Amino acid sequence: MTAALVGLSHSPLVGKNDPAPEILQSVYAEISAARAFVAEFAPDLVVLYAPDHYNGFFYRQMPPFCLGTEAYSVGDFGSRVGSLSVDSAAAKQLARGVLARGIDLPISARMAVDHGFVQPLEILFGGMDRVPVVPVFVNGVAAPFGPLHRIRALGTALGAAARELGTRVLFVASGGLSHDPPVPVLENAPRRVADALIEGHPPTPEQRARSEHRVLQAGYSYAAGSTRMIPINPRWDNLVLDTFEHGKLTDIDDWTPEWMGAEGGGSAHEVRTWVAAYASLAASGPYRMTSRFYVPIPEWIAGFAITTAITQGSR
Repeated sequence: MTAALVGLSHSPLVGKNDPAPEILQSVYAEISAARAFVAEFAPDLVVLYAPDHYNGFFYRQMPPFCLGTEAYSVGDFGSRVGSLSVDSAAAKQLARGVLARGIDLPISARMAVDHGFVQPLEILFGGMDRVPVVPVFVNGVAAPFGPLHRIRALGTALGAAARELGTRVLFVASGGLSHDPPVPVLENAPRRVADALIEGHPPTPEQRARSEHRVLQAGYSYAAGSTRMIPINPRWDNLVLDTFEHGKLTDIDDWTPEWMGAEGGGSAHEVRTWVAAYASLAASGPYRMTSRFYVPIPEWIAGFAITTAITQGSR
């Protein structure tokens, strides 16, 4: 097996509330470079680690992570509705391999996913059905959060299981870094909001439109500086990226959920997708980060990053 990685921030506000042209140009230049990296690597399979934003996973049962043997997109924020091209056979083999390595991995035979999964597939491959994929949900918004060493253990076990496939595997991390968008919180929520977070009733088109409008308005306010949201934290974001670049993955075990939230905002826990992906890559041996891009983008409510990495024995 040869292995590679792309870490890619996402935002539902891409194309809806864009930053200054020079910043946008730099982002798309890095996206083009990441696409070229992926095309040159030519993966046989993509293992995609991504969060959910109360579109597929709810408090009725909220696992810390879950692997999908089938998946479909709900189509939020204008993303496409429909099925992902899940390689069910590979997904089941990876699930067995992870379970055999002592990680209690929940399985979904019909995983609902949102823009956190679809956006990286659209950006890197031109669509959510262009490449065989194994989707892995990693909780990044719903407290309480477990210790980071469990996420690292998940990534390590899945990376080790992926070696047994004998194919070219691209690990993709979607999310992060510091950002504090208006995601609802269960604690002290009004009964109507709490019921929605627990039961997961699909919103009506009108309800979805109102929710997406609130996020868009938050992006306008955030960029204008008039908001109560936690600011983007470039210092913390670059500490996180340094950790991945230098392969100091065991340092992550000391990161507490409280520290992550205070430094990076309520949705900084999406960094857990990056932890899992880099641990998966490291399971194939030493790696090197081949590109690193970072820029704070208030318009997207995101510390926005793109990285690529490859194991030393890969070409």
